[in-house]
Amino acid sequence: MNTFIEPERSQWESLVSRPTLDNLSLVDKVSAVLKAVKSEGDEAILRYTQEFDQVSLSEFSVSAEELEKAATLISTDLKNAIQIAASNIEAFHAKQSQDIPAMETQPGVSCWRKSVGIEKVGLYIPGGSAPLFSTILMLGIPAKLAGCKEVILCSPPDKEGNLHPAILFAARLVGITQVFKIGGVQAIGAMAFGTASVPKVYKIFGPGNQYVTCAKELIQRTGTAIDMPAGPSEVLVLADETANPVFVAADLLSQAEHGPDSQALLITTSKDLAISVEKEVQVQLDQLPRKDIAAKALQHSKLIVVKSMKEAIDLSNQYASEHLIISTNNPEEVASQIVNAGSIFLGNYSPESVGDYASGTNHTLPTNGYATAYSGVSLDSFVRKITFQKLTKEGLEGIAQTVVTMAEAEGLRAHAAAVTRRLKG
Repeated sequence: MNTFIEPERSQWESLVSRPTLDNLSLVDKVSAVLKAVKSEGDEAILRYTQEFDQVSLSEFSVSAEELEKAATLISTDLKNAIQIAASNIEAFHAKQSQDIPAMETQPGVSCWRKSVGIEKVGLYIPGGSAPLFSTILMLGIPAKLAGCKEVILCSPPDKEGNLHPAILFAARLVGITQVFKIGGVQAIGAMAFGTASVPKVYKIFGPGNQYVTCAKELIQRTGTAIDMPAGPSEVLVLADETANPVFVAADLLSQAEHGPDSQALLITTSKDLAISVEKEVQVQLDQLPRKDIAAKALQHSKLIVVKSMKEAIDLSNQYASEHLIISTNNPEEVASQIVNAGSIFLGNYSPESVGDYASGTNHTLPTNGYATAYSGVSLDSFVRKITFQKLTKEGLEGIAQTVVTMAEAEGLRAHAAAVTRRLKG
């Protein structure tokens, strides 16, 4: 990890920079795959699955029998853990449903708002070395709570042409029955454009590698919505001298093992803590099965010692972390001054891992500094908010002059006439 001691504010912009991904170099290749999927449909998907995943499939739709069998292929402990996590996630997200009841803004003028589930949504679940079955819970549960009528799921097959049974178990648990063995760019294209086998959706959710990220950005330009801009996963630990270096090192490594382009930062007011954490990171790193991946991520990760807690908070807000762990003697007070973060974990006993899996909050969060403007996935992500208004004749008479005056000032006489003609009738 790279260490910085009391950097000047003029250095902060470079300190909060993320590992650079040259997505521009991917555009031509990704565009070609999307174009082929759009024009050739299932045939292109099968061809790219053979090319990219090295598996030949005659059918990429997961059968009902495969979904049912998955429960027999994973341990009882894992099934119980998934069910507990699902229960907590459902409980937290169910409380997020809020409609604005009808109200009179002035006599005879009633306004209200109703949430309506997006009819068709697609979920992308990465596979490979770390099949993220937990993401199915994070996306599938709020989709069902929102009332989305059609939810489909795509995930890349293994070399035998199968999906990890935990992915299938989680999908069945949350009620997703349309599951496809499709990965990468071709999965995004299939959901965005639709094929003979894969339904077209209105919005696509889920993390992925740089190819998937690029594909999501490109299909957004063609009219398919996406959950949020994405980049590599990241964590920031904001700590003072009371933090436990063993815990902090574990938190940094839990993020680093995601992938070589992940980033882990420590911002602290204690030089001694920074020294202890750096040593502890090396000790714990050697014990990890994904040591090589984590080590690459640590090459662009940072330990930053600042002069005061105010500087630590200011730098944290400038970084706008996906995950923010506050390990101080007054975490709630520090958190009250945080304005840019995806999800915040308070105190020494709130590791990011809990939010990633089972506390109930959503782990699909804005990365790459987008926490300055974006929220993490929630029930709201799966609904549209439709506003309504209803006016009585008296209500229209009462607001008419306001509307006519404003419309005429903008030179929109037909707008004004739509009001005045009703009053003359």
